[in-house]
Amino acid sequence: MSEMLSNRLVPFLSKRCFSSLQTSSLSPIQPWLFIGLGNPGEKYQSTRHNVGFDMIDAFAQSQGIPLTTHYFKALFGEGMVDGIPVLLAKPQTYMNLSGESVGPLAAYYKLPLNRVLVAFDDMDLPCGVLRLQPKGGFGRHNGLKSVIYHFRRNREFCRLRIGIGRPPGQMDPKAFVLQKFNRTGRERCLARFEPTS
Repeated sequence: MSEMLSNRLVPFLSKRCFSSLQTSSLSPIQPWLFIGLGNPGEKYQSTRHNVGFDMIDAFAQSQGIPLTTHYFKALFGEGMVDGIPVLLAKPQTYMNLSGESVGPLAAYYKLPLNRVLVAFDDMDLPCGVLRLQPKGGFGRHNGLKSVIYHFRRNREFCRLRIGIGRPPGQMDPKAFVLQKFNRTGRERCLARFEPTS
C-alpha cells in the first residue's frame, strides 16, 4: 500500500517541484518543506482525514528519510532528493491547529512560501486523484485555514490536494473524514491515483 503510494507520488513531485529547482541559479539551493496534514494518535490512523500524513510517510519511506525528530510540534525529517534538500513534517497539534507547527517551522528555515507544499484531504476530488496547485484558499478545510492564518494570511504556497471522494447519502462530512478506510476502500483509493495538473 505504502509502496503503491510512493510509486505515484515521487515521480509526480519530482516532475513538478524538483525540476523547477534543478534549472534554477539559486546558490545554495533552498530546501523544499513538505507538510502532511492529519491528526496524531492511533485513533486517527488510516482515516480519510489523515491521507496527508500517509503521503509524507510514503514519501519518507521511499526516499529513506526517517521521521523521528520532534521539532516545532511536528514529527520531522530531512534528506536529499535528486540533489535537492527536502524537509518533511507531520504536525502533531491536531488538524485544526496545524498552523501552530507549520508557521514557525517555515519561519525558522526562512523559506519563501513558494518552497512550501502542504498535502491534505479533499472531498471535492474523486478518491485517489491528486491535484497540485501553486496557491489558493482553504475551502472548508480547517487545517489549511490554520496554516494560512499562521502564514500571516499569505496563500502563496503550494498545496497537494488528495481526493477522498464525497460522503455517501446524507452522511455528515465531519464523520466521513474521521472514518477509517476499510481495506477494500483504501486499496481502491490508492489504485485510482491519477495525478492531474
